[in-house]
Amino acid sequence: MTKTVHERLGVSMAWLCLGLSLAPITAVASSPQVAPMVQTSDHAQPTDLIAGQLTLRFVAPGILHVQRNDVGQADASTLVIDHDNTLTRAAPLRPVSTANGMTLTSGRGVVRWDRQHQQLLIDDLQKHGLLQLDLSSPRRGALTLQHDPHDALYGIGGYNATADASAGMLRSGRQIATAGEQGHAGAPFVWSSAGYGVLLDSDGATFALAPGTISVSGTARQHPDFYVLLGTPAQIFSALAQLSGRSPLFPKWAMGFTNSQWGIDQHELLQIVDTYRAKHIPIDNFTLDFDWKAWGEDDYGEFRWNAIKFPDAPSGKLKAELDQRGIHLTGIMKPRVHVDTVEGRYATAHDLWRPDEKAAPDYFSHKPVKDIDFDKPAARAWFFNDALKQSFATGMAGWWNDEADNTPSNTQFLNMQRTLYDSQRAISNQRVWSVNRNFWLGSQRYAYGLWSGDIPTGFASMAGQRARMLSAINVGAMQWGMDGGGFKNGTPTPENYARWIEFGAFTPIFRVHGDFGQKRQPWVYGPVAEKAATDAIRLRYALIPYIYSYAHRYSTSGIGLVRPLLFDWPDDPKVRNDVDAWLFGDWLLASPVVIEGQTGKNIYLPAGRWTDWFSGKVYDGGQDVHLAIDSKAWGDIPLFVRDGAIIPTQPVMDHVGEHPVTQLDVEVFPAGMRTQFDYYDDDGATYDYEHGAYFSQSLAVQRHGDTVQFETGAVTGSFKPALQFYLLKIHGSATGTVSGNGKAMPNFADLDALQRHHGDGWASGHDRFGAVTWVRIAAATRQIVVLSPER
Repeated sequence: MTKTVHERLGVSMAWLCLGLSLAPITAVASSPQVAPMVQTSDHAQPTDLIAGQLTLRFVAPGILHVQRNDVGQADASTLVIDHDNTLTRAAPLRPVSTANGMTLTSGRGVVRWDRQHQQLLIDDLQKHGLLQLDLSSPRRGALTLQHDPHDALYGIGGYNATADASAGMLRSGRQIATAGEQGHAGAPFVWSSAGYGVLLDSDGATFALAPGTISVSGTARQHPDFYVLLGTPAQIFSALAQLSGRSPLFPKWAMGFTNSQWGIDQHELLQIVDTYRAKHIPIDNFTLDFDWKAWGEDDYGEFRWNAIKFPDAPSGKLKAELDQRGIHLTGIMKPRVHVDTVEGRYATAHDLWRPDEKAAPDYFSHKPVKDIDFDKPAARAWFFNDALKQSFATGMAGWWNDEADNTPSNTQFLNMQRTLYDSQRAISNQRVWSVNRNFWLGSQRYAYGLWSGDIPTGFASMAGQRARMLSAINVGAMQWGMDGGGFKNGTPTPENYARWIEFGAFTPIFRVHGDFGQKRQPWVYGPVAEKAATDAIRLRYALIPYIYSYAHRYSTSGIGLVRPLLFDWPDDPKVRNDVDAWLFGDWLLASPVVIEGQTGKNIYLPAGRWTDWFSGKVYDGGQDVHLAIDSKAWGDIPLFVRDGAIIPTQPVMDHVGEHPVTQLDVEVFPAGMRTQFDYYDDDGATYDYEHGAYFSQSLAVQRHGDTVQFETGAVTGSFKPALQFYLLKIHGSATGTVSGNGKAMPNFADLDALQRHHGDGWASGHDRFGAVTWVRIAAATRQIVVLSPER
């Protein structure tokens, strides 16, 4: 930009303001005789910038906290903010006096208080104007921020199962921040790829987005704090996780495939599982609908096994059988409790119901039910009762929470899963897993996944899931999935099913589901669809080490496995609303086929160098490329490898952890700049990783002309995996010599000879990507491997 946003807009411009209770601030700040630049308040620190009745401080390099300094009028904070995570400054940041105010500078931005014009001006470190906040408006209840009118805005909310998603990821006009229903995701958070985000500590808000203006009204709190987040999209979302909370790790089995079904009993369940195993179609999780419960029965039927349909479940025998098959069971949970039961009368006596709700017949049991109010602490303390504890102990390993979105509360679903998370952790070290039908920021703290609601089957519905996924991710709902195959409106065609499985393989939560009596197993859809689906599932399982490493990164950084292309190319106008493709980890770009009978597809590849995963063809980025699509066998998935990629894979197994992994095959595509992948592992099942029981080792590579250098870093963590070797597959020009830590490594005639060797070594040859050098090195050791060209 040649001018800052402040210069383009003019610092004396009048502002349009809508309600956010800043009027007492503006009333004081509007008089130049009042508002000294540094003054005291009950919470002010010497490093705070005081602008009228606003206190501003950087609580982290990219996080500016803005709050009223008359704290006696402040009301309670909300669940959007993680109150167990206290942010502290890395170093004191003291305001600096200027001729017309003060400045406060952090590692990512500068705040300037313009006393003459009663404005706060927020710049990036290159002095490009990002935001202005005017404090001179006389109108009560206003938060209005001005910005460059060309800035692309994202966040606030996603789409429910039936909403028109044609707007993609971009947000404009009137937008309501709400948890919503049927797969919606929401947050009081708006952000721009220009380098900023605004988060309100409020349980709901209404945003008015016009070119150059963000106005906020309708906040649940009278005087909510807000935060300005500065940096790249990845830095903004890392800051969002610092404020609203990080997600604990899902169990490793959750990286695999889930089959959900409504209308099933124990006999059919075992038959289906055994068919998966006989066909060697990987699966880790079977999720049960109403069928698993004694739904409608007295004596806590909503919380215990249906002993007629699942006779071996209450004793734990079914769990033991499924454990032998490597299958985890997860089951549906509802907020409803039958009124005329022991549990219903308890809820009545202890005021656990949602307020003002009348009993009504349940659509499944046809008996009167009401909803528990999970916003009440007493309800949360009761819900994980003895009956549910017994169901958990005898095999219910995860929670599929449904229908808690039929309420005006943004936190009903959040608090329902919070109940299960806190209660399970209180009695077990087994990791919590859940999927839920809406999302409100802060939910991620409770091992919270989102699925996109009761979506129809068909290609149009499948195509719409792309915008739903990426919009949900844009408000922090990184653990997203869908009812693969579609839930409503019948049975997908074989082609639709195959393509849906291929899509699902490149989403965070990979699952299928259908309406009552619908089957979503691959073999149901014929041999062509079965093969295409099986190949996609098996590819997913080969990538488990890659996927799980990004699951860990999400738990520490807030950046998920899947992210829109605009995260990495924020200045590319071609990706500002691209929902056709996304990054899967740092190194893969997926663009699944979502059109029936498609024979060719144009895909935009951002700047860089890209390699087709299946064909090995290399493309320069910054352009559309055309791929032929197999409209008969449906077995192709547009998938590209980014230059610099380091992608660990493992042998395909029928379920996660079926065999110890002693060697990882690592696909390496060296680039001219140094790139790095942090490989991560742990026991995959417990929370011991929170206490240091994990394994982490950095893998890095760089090409210097015809020479390639690959490095393994020091190991951190106390966990000792079975891993012994990395088999590096370094793609590129022919190699003449390979050294490890300065010593020549033994050369073998081919890959088979290298694999028969019990130590380090190398061989060269060709694969689908062209020339390749295989280098086998010991894991858990520091090494510098240098590949030199033939002389």
